[in-house]
Amino acid sequence: MLFMVIENFKDGDARAIGERFKRGGRMLPAGLTYHASWMDSTGVRCFQVMETADPELLQTWVSRWNDLIDFEIVSVETSAEFWAQTRPG
Repeated sequence: MLFMVIENFKDGDARAIGERFKRGGRMLPAGLTYHASWMDSTGVRCFQVMETADPELLQTWVSRWNDLIDFEIVSVETSAEFWAQTRPG
């Protein structure tokens, strides 16, 4: 399953997040795959696409960062997958 992860940096503090990332990387548990990420132009939000068969792994990962980041996690699918399953009415 694919997930869009929206990270809102607490207090807009990208510096603290960058420092932790430099020390420990993404700190993903085994079975959670990072695909890509984008930053907003103000540097206070990050958008990531993650993949896992076990959504509980997202909570494990979030627990490693939630002192610095507020998370919104949305289950998504590609447009091609969505339209392949949608039949015209």
